[in-house]
Amino acid sequence: MPFLKQLRRRSKASFHGSDPKSPSTKVEMVAAKSSSTIDTSSHSSITPPSSIKPTLSSPNLPSLSESNDSTTPIPPPPQRPGPLVTNSQRNSVMGSSASINGLYRTPTPSSPYAPRIVSVADNSWVHQKVLLIYGQIGDPRNHPLDGNVTVFHHQDNFPSMGWPVTASHFKVLVHLSPGPNRLRFDFISPKLSAGTSPSVHSAWICINYLPLVNSPPLQLVILLGKDSDGTFDAVPERVEREGNGLDVAIRKYKTAAYLWQAFTGEQMFRNSLGRRCFRYEEEWQPGTLSRRDVATGQMRNEAKIHIVRSDKTVAELRDLNLAQKNSSAANKDELFNIAKEAVRNHFNVLPGQKQYVSVLLLDSHWDTDAQTITGHAALGSAGDDIKMAIFGSHSLQTYPSSLEEVVDAFSDCTRTDTNYVANDCGEAGSNWESANIGIGAHLHEIGHLFGCPHQESGIMLRDYVHFNRSFLTKEPFCTRTKTQGLKICLPNDECTWHRLDALRFRFHPCFRLPADAPVPSDDSVQVWPVENGKILFTASSGVSFMEIYKDDDEFCQTFIEFLNTESSGNGLPKQVTITESELRQRAFGTEKEKKEKKKKLRLAVFSGAGGSYNIADIGMLKSKNSLVKLPKGQSGYKSGLLGQSNMPGSEPQQLILDCASVQTKLLTSIKVYHGMALDGIEFCYEDLTSQLFGKRGGKPGGDEFVLDIRRGEILLGFYVRAGLWIEGLEILTSMGRKSGIYGNATGGSGHTLIPPLGYKIAGIAGSSAEWVDGFSLIVQH
Repeated sequence: MPFLKQLRRRSKASFHGSDPKSPSTKVEMVAAKSSSTIDTSSHSSITPPSSIKPTLSSPNLPSLSESNDSTTPIPPPPQRPGPLVTNSQRNSVMGSSASINGLYRTPTPSSPYAPRIVSVADNSWVHQKVLLIYGQIGDPRNHPLDGNVTVFHHQDNFPSMGWPVTASHFKVLVHLSPGPNRLRFDFISPKLSAGTSPSVHSAWICINYLPLVNSPPLQLVILLGKDSDGTFDAVPERVEREGNGLDVAIRKYKTAAYLWQAFTGEQMFRNSLGRRCFRYEEEWQPGTLSRRDVATGQMRNEAKIHIVRSDKTVAELRDLNLAQKNSSAANKDELFNIAKEAVRNHFNVLPGQKQYVSVLLLDSHWDTDAQTITGHAALGSAGDDIKMAIFGSHSLQTYPSSLEEVVDAFSDCTRTDTNYVANDCGEAGSNWESANIGIGAHLHEIGHLFGCPHQESGIMLRDYVHFNRSFLTKEPFCTRTKTQGLKICLPNDECTWHRLDALRFRFHPCFRLPADAPVPSDDSVQVWPVENGKILFTASSGVSFMEIYKDDDEFCQTFIEFLNTESSGNGLPKQVTITESELRQRAFGTEKEKKEKKKKLRLAVFSGAGGSYNIADIGMLKSKNSLVKLPKGQSGYKSGLLGQSNMPGSEPQQLILDCASVQTKLLTSIKVYHGMALDGIEFCYEDLTSQLFGKRGGKPGGDEFVLDIRRGEILLGFYVRAGLWIEGLEILTSMGRKSGIYGNATGGSGHTLIPPLGYKIAGIAGSSAEWVDGFSLIVQH
């Protein structure tokens, strides 16, 4: 009986994981935090320290410094609850009893040289088919080893793949199937071989893959001229060895796409924003992510590549592109517009729908006579209903065609032969550098597609020249710098998405996770300059971050983020207060703040639904510029203006509501005059008087919305559709009632105007011409 009690205690500990008070469990809890862990303080624009420490094992593992004995086995990370499985599966994984009571158990490594997974914890959930994993062998500081790690996939449902180990560091790309994936990592090194048979050191990990289907996909398109033969530039040796036809282009483009996804998913995790990434539309097709699949014709569910033909010939695209290279060309975006029109026709995009599309221009060719790349443009745009990125195929020959070729592609020092292919911008002097430029610069344009501007570092500058480092542990000679590459590529040496890029992705619809709170339809941010120099920002979806620009800044160097603060379901505050002095201190520093008062500060404030509010000069937003004198000596403050107030004959107008200053004045109804825009608003009182803002145009008599004054219902605010003018307006009340939108319900963009906490409506300001073309609220304490 005592033996059985001891056995029960041990079994209980192994099922339920480590003691929550233990160091390893505490580290795991910190590492597992999502967006709510971000500090609300100001950050410089440099990406924050990675969650992966190159000198330690992992945020998910105890520090190596805790033990001086490098041969002591490092315990695995604390387990997370795994997926439930049926009893029949308990003994079917990798030939071991891996599942007990529905939970996968990871055996403790029996060897100090068993691979240790650093970048992802056991039983983690991910949402991408190809996962980038970083790990170590033993203690890299004391006994660095070279060798090879082979990954054996769950139930052998994907071919095993070998990856190099350099100085005890390794990086692998793992193919996942939906559900739990039991993976085995085997390490072999000549230095550890016993006699003629090499010693194998093994470790296991379980990764749960949940594909996402409720977020919009990034569509992958190959665009050809209507008479294109479907080939891309390649040197004769490559053409003979692997071909340069459309089938090869599809394989290379697809592999590059999964590298984008693996890189971005890992970057989001390192920024403590969860394992989130964009997804692709996938279909059942012959697999190409493994060479074995290509050889055997194995069918798999992989990214769909849409083949789209333009109504232009290859010659027309070439001539158009040459004309655009002339600085006097009238429309430098013509190639982009041609691609967009072809994409629009292919996807049959209907009004109100959005498509996110990455386009590879297959008919980009190196013109040896003109020494230029024709049929190529590198552009990305998040505007319009089609958010699109385009890039040429002139580097496509150097892309890997499968996951097995990734290391070789990024290690190939073969010099670029400009008799056949381009040395893009002089930065593609060898095959691996050409792959960097092609894959990385195309990802840069995809960043624009997702709304990212240029940054001072990272992919959105030109950091993609180091794109290879995310997948290699050792870098070859670089013709661009004329230097030998890094002897060891650690996580801190890799290229990155800038922190501001990651924040944009966090709230982008393509990056949503199942646990994310629903996104309000209103993505707007409203600004309210009030007393004592304070500026309030409100957003129904929460305020996520703000960028601060000094007048001469090309890139944002200072920003403030508001994740992990009180408020709405997505972890964002619905109201933020700041002063101009605080903004200047953050931008210039405390000592310079007083000296730099005359310099302009620009501000961009972002909501949790992806909307933004731009302020060209924060100094113009001081309360004295928005101050309104109210009856009885009180002060009111105007919100930011909606509409442009620039129609012919537009005149400023301001209305102070009687009911805001006279307690006996009771607002009973509101009449809205409108056609396909807002003509005017009339406030009607119990004593049969009224006040009119704008004009009584549009529909005769307008529409009247009656307040339930017996139940104390009052005006709470407005939902406004605004563009160049005020398209439509909806009345919001204190009882949660809505009038419906009067005017054009789909015109412009939506804005919710509700006074900040502690304030109430005092009136309306704006301007009016033939109809209302400017609108703001006046609020008071």
